[in-house]
Amino acid sequence: MQQATAEQLEAGHALTAGQQIEGGYFAGIITINGQQYGIVVTPKEGELDDQQWGPRKNRDAIEGANSFFDGQANTQAMAAAGSELAKAIQGLEINGHTDWYLPARDELELVYRNLKPTANRNFRLSGDNPSSVPVGYAYSINEPGQTVATDFQEDGEQALKPTWYWSSTQASADGAWMQDFADGDQNLCHKLLAFRARAVRRFLIN
Repeated sequence: MQQATAEQLEAGHALTAGQQIEGGYFAGIITINGQQYGIVVTPKEGELDDQQWGPRKNRDAIEGANSFFDGQANTQAMAAAGSELAKAIQGLEINGHTDWYLPARDELELVYRNLKPTANRNFRLSGDNPSSVPVGYAYSINEPGQTVATDFQEDGEQALKPTWYWSSTQASADGAWMQDFADGDQNLCHKLLAFRARAVRRFLIN
């Protein structure tokens, strides 16, 4: 895939999903605290399997891990509370970058919307994303369709698996948000169950 130019990085909107950029692959644009950022998915080496979300040592939720759009802040809070998943992601060094994190729910939705691996029908009760640019609305059966980025299509070199992935967005003391990359379903699951995770990083769009 073609590497992004400096001009495309500055504009952000000139990039295409799956384009090589900033140590990984462009997944879209999100608004965080009023500022737009480009979201970058790690190469396949930044994907982890059979991971618990994090500790559930008492009845209290983890403070600071509830954002729907700021996965970086969530991941920091998770790691401080003892999450091995968060610590593993923070320890990644890929293509010279060490600021990878577990995407928040809206960041993970953006990855699905733009880098969907399958041609499966979508789960139509999911997909609402007030943080994405442009704002995302609930899926139809056929939209979004399978990504046109061939490396991210099912069985492609960089493709996400058609299964459940953790987000860093906590829902309660017991559960956190997930997204199914087979059909886009978004739901909650117990933190102590094991699923996949794919790290992201972000860059500021001027």
